[in-house]
Amino acid sequence: MARIAGVDIPRDKRVVIALTYIYGVGKSTAKEVLKESGVNEHTRVRDLTEEELGQIRQKIDAYTVEGDLRREVSLNIKRLIEIGSYRGVRHRRGLPLRGQKTKNNSRTRKGPRKTMANKKK
Repeated sequence: MARIAGVDIPRDKRVVIALTYIYGVGKSTAKEVLKESGVNEHTRVRDLTEEELGQIRQKIDAYTVEGDLRREVSLNIKRLIEIGSYRGVRHRRGLPLRGQKTKNNSRTRKGPRKTMANKKK
């Protein structure tokens, strides 16, 4: 198992896919990192040399990933809630934030249906 940014990436996958297991690294970022470090994106993780892994680690350290990114996102949400912005209120109530209609959909955000007077089970 190769370990990058505190995450064990799978050995049997292509490097470009394996890097997406790191929180904050998507496919385009993974391709960019591999291009900068000079590694072919079609190679498997198990075939990487220590030198190539070191270059990938060095390039990924330039990005905000994993714990730092999670902390940053949660602090941004907390800030929105504290200042009482519209988005913060929607976060607090557990409703969708980006203008979606809530009459019919948004069950994922709102949770299971609650019937009138909560009688029906």
